[in-house]
Amino acid sequence: MTRERRLAASALISLAALALATSACNRSAPDTASSDAASATAALPGADSMASNDAGPGEAAGMHDDRPRPEMQAQVLLERAGFAPSVIDGTINPSTRNALRAFQQANDLPQTGLLDDATRAILSRQSNVPATRMVTIPASFAAGPFAPLPHDPAAQAKLPALGYASLDEKLAERFHTTPEVLHALNPGAPPFAAGAKLRVPNVGADAIDPAQVADPAWRQTLADLGVGTDEPHAARIVVSRKAGTLSVYDGQGALVALFTVTTGSAHDPLPLGNWKIYGVDHNPKYHFNPDLFWDVSDKKPDALLPSGPNSPVGVVWIDLSKPHYGIHGTPEPAMIGHTESHGCVRLTNWNAARLAQMVSQETKVEFVA
Repeated sequence: MTRERRLAASALISLAALALATSACNRSAPDTASSDAASATAALPGADSMASNDAGPGEAAGMHDDRPRPEMQAQVLLERAGFAPSVIDGTINPSTRNALRAFQQANDLPQTGLLDDATRAILSRQSNVPATRMVTIPASFAAGPFAPLPHDPAAQAKLPALGYASLDEKLAERFHTTPEVLHALNPGAPPFAAGAKLRVPNVGADAIDPAQVADPAWRQTLADLGVGTDEPHAARIVVSRKAGTLSVYDGQGALVALFTVTTGSAHDPLPLGNWKIYGVDHNPKYHFNPDLFWDVSDKKPDALLPSGPNSPVGVVWIDLSKPHYGIHGTPEPAMIGHTESHGCVRLTNWNAARLAQMVSQETKVEFVA
């Protein structure tokens, strides 16, 4: 059983600043003063030296891969288009097939879920965007602090933040991948550290307009996750239990984004129906109440967990009109689509942050079979 499942990865978020109603998965409630990030006082750099820097249309690529990586390049381009493969790992995995089907639907192609010739032809229009790029790790990004997290919620509650356990983990989230993929891209490299040069997935859409984000803590979270502010508005989102996907539609009914999600379990099924969004809480704290979860011992004490990327609800909570349910991030991105949840809808932290930039209280939410 994963740490996220043990801690019942869902929570009631108080949106006091928005004067909104509260709700949370399986009735566990976050703190009412819940929008403090561990990096709240950190200044967002004027320019992210690790950000993408693409060649323009028709221009020669400004950087090149050390060897062909067609599957990873497809994942990079799909994500940039809004159709996220969850973890970018250079394989046509189930999440990537979900992204391919959505991309094909948006481009009026047969929805094969395969990297077929017709799909390659459209993706090839951005052939000057390589699969990977080289970056130098800034000292500010590598500063930490980093420490393994205790498994016990009472011990976690004593920490100042549920931050990254290692620089490897923080880099992996920044480039939407796993530490294992980063090490495979950099064979024989010494331990990652400030000043080191390394090859990373060439994720994009990471430009942040500070004028669009009033909260400096949330700006820092977006920067740490490589998530930008230029996102489409979501008029409607549809979560499919069968497909394990969250689809985003604009005001004209066009499919503009798709994310693979974890949607519940046999014990806590996805609540089918139409819902509203009450609000979005960034970097939420989490009130762990073991009495409210069927798979956690009632002998464990309540615990108020600090915010951070390794919180049971990740970096964002999108509060729904269905009592005790929401859409949120996760501390275990590689498990999205592979494990069960306690009824809420779970995404990788970077995809949850991206979705949070798209939705509003006007966005309609549908949970379907």
